Amino acid sequence: MQYARALAFAAIAGLTVVTTGCSVARHQQTVGSYVDDAAITTAVKAKMAEDKSVSATSISVETLNGTVQLSGFAKSQREKDMAAEIARTTKNVREVRNNIVVRP
Repeated sequence: MQYARALAFAAIAGLTVVTTGCSVARHQQTVGSYVDDAAITTAVKAKMAEDKSVSATSISVETLNGTVQLSGFAKSQREKDMAAEIARTTKNVREVRNNIVVRP
C-alpha cells in the first residue's frame, strides 16, 4: 500500500512539472517563479496524497505566481474544504482559488 502511494505521488509530481512548464514558454512568469510554483504544486499534491480524506487523483492543482487553483471533483463538501485547507497551509501559497465541484 505504501509503495502504491509513493508510486502515485511520483506520477503526479512528474505530471505537474510537465503541465506547468507551458507558462514559462508563454512568457507568463520567470523561470525562477516557475520553479517556485512547481515546488508549491508538488508540495500541495504531496500533502493531499498523504491525507486519506482527500482524493489527490481527482483534484488538479495548478500554481501561478503563488496562487493555487484547485479543480476537479470531490465526493463531499468536507473533502473540498480539506483540499483548500491543505493548499492554504502550504508554504509560499499566497492565495487559493477553489473550483472543485462536489459530486457525491
